[in-house]
Amino acid sequence: MTTALVVAACLQVSGRAWVTPAVRAPGVTQHRLASKAARTEVSYHVFLPHDYESKPKEKFPVLIWLHGSGGGLAGIGPVSGFFDAAMRAGKVPSMILVFPNSFANGMWCDSVDGQQPIETIVIRELIPEVDRKFRTHARRESRLVEGFSMGGYGAGRFGFKFPQMFAGVSMLAAGPLDLEFKGPKTEQNPKLRENILHSVFGGSLEKYQAQSPWKLAETNAPQLRSGPKIRICIGERDFTLPANRTFSEHLTSLKIPHEFTTRPGVGHDTLALLRALGEDNWKFYQSALKE
Repeated sequence: MTTALVVAACLQVSGRAWVTPAVRAPGVTQHRLASKAARTEVSYHVFLPHDYESKPKEKFPVLIWLHGSGGGLAGIGPVSGFFDAAMRAGKVPSMILVFPNSFANGMWCDSVDGQQPIETIVIRELIPEVDRKFRTHARRESRLVEGFSMGGYGAGRFGFKFPQMFAGVSMLAAGPLDLEFKGPKTEQNPKLRENILHSVFGGSLEKYQAQSPWKLAETNAPQLRSGPKIRICIGERDFTLPANRTFSEHLTSLKIPHEFTTRPGVGHDTLALLRALGEDNWKFYQSALKE
């Protein structure tokens, strides 16, 4: 199988600052793109696999990795290190991880007011930038999208809205997935729900619903039935488990093929979930890229 390139894009935004501090971790570098959508520079991080330089003629597939709410800078080092160890051990093809920046609660979509065009930046600007700047195959068959929590929601959004762009869609402990936006996290913090609805969706529940993976799956069900390989993974101690199970049932009702995997003893924890998936985790990437 062709060596895989993981692009884990991570857009970490504080206020209106689109350029974040640089993360220092093995194999990780910070980059900037001149975004027309944001009308400013936007930073992102990239992890290059250990054999990227030693194989100068090799091209690599891409994985876009989306962070959860609160921002993703702290996770870049641990996540890239986790993948690096697996690549070196031959468990998964070599991948470049590119981590894009997003607002802490940006929901990986364009805000109604146009101030946070996050989807446009990732889909229309960042992915083409990565294909120009790095040795990628620049094709659907070699591009994956994955994320945790809000990033899992974002992975579902991107994968279901643009199925022609991704070979695999991995939703890890994804949320929010309910149409009423009344999951456990917002029940505990009603002000958070109100703030997100207003800052991203203009205060409109209908606009939130229209952007949701639930509705996008309905809209693009025909393409998704023969499109990217899809998985939903969740820990059995995770507060998002009921919503993820219901969402899996929704995909089943739409006849959209997917994997639904739970792991006992795992809460809402990125690396704990990935580790608990064991060999099944690496088989997903291998299978998606092979197909």
